[in-house]
Amino acid sequence: MNNTEFLEQITASFKKFLCTGSRSNEKLKILHGAIASDLYERLGKRFTVHSLGIGDGKEDKIQGRYINKAVDITISDRKKAIAGIGVKFVMQNYSQNSNNYFENMLGETANIRCNKIPYFQIFIIPDKLPYYDKDGNIKKDWEKFSTHNAEKYVILSNDNIDVSNHTPTKTLLFVISIPDPPHPLANREQYKLYYSECEDFVVSESSAEYGEFDNAVVFNDYEKFANSVVNYLNYLYPL
Repeated sequence: MNNTEFLEQITASFKKFLCTGSRSNEKLKILHGAIASDLYERLGKRFTVHSLGIGDGKEDKIQGRYINKAVDITISDRKKAIAGIGVKFVMQNYSQNSNNYFENMLGETANIRCNKIPYFQIFIIPDKLPYYDKDGNIKKDWEKFSTHNAEKYVILSNDNIDVSNHTPTKTLLFVISIPDPPHPLANREQYKLYYSECEDFVVSESSAEYGEFDNAVVFNDYEKFANSVVNYLNYLYPL
């Protein structure tokens, strides 16, 4: 799966979200399943991959240092988990939860990596996204994923994963751009209706600049991230 195909899966996941809502896992089956299937092929089918949308369609649990954790994508060798990948696709109301997303990522990573299991993260977010109030109305000014929001990922990118167990083995930060509607959208229903009926709707990579990322974070390059996962596991488990 290359970047174009990855964006197609993100688009399909987003469209499914419009139809099924945020509580349904149908959108996850598309995106998680596509990533899991791609990694399975890249690894040469050496290992078993567990995820929604692939195989038995179930997530697997990884034994952490403190608690066992159901993981979005688990890679196993002879029924033993050897790596995990967390996937987060944020579609709305980001700013109020931005620090929570980041802190939760660090916490779940530390729990698993402290048990000597590699753990990777994928974080996908639009460069502009709606913010809904409690009544489902959209604020006049849409939220933007800014350089301020990205700053903590830039800092993360400079971490040494060999000494920082809270830092994912590799993180993919993928910022996308969703086409602007030709007219203002007032609420959640108008948002869903417009994008679900937009026949030529496609997601693209954001053209915004977010700073210089060092080795621990891959920015907007799925193929580079996937190759990093495969190379790391091949290094740990040579043929």
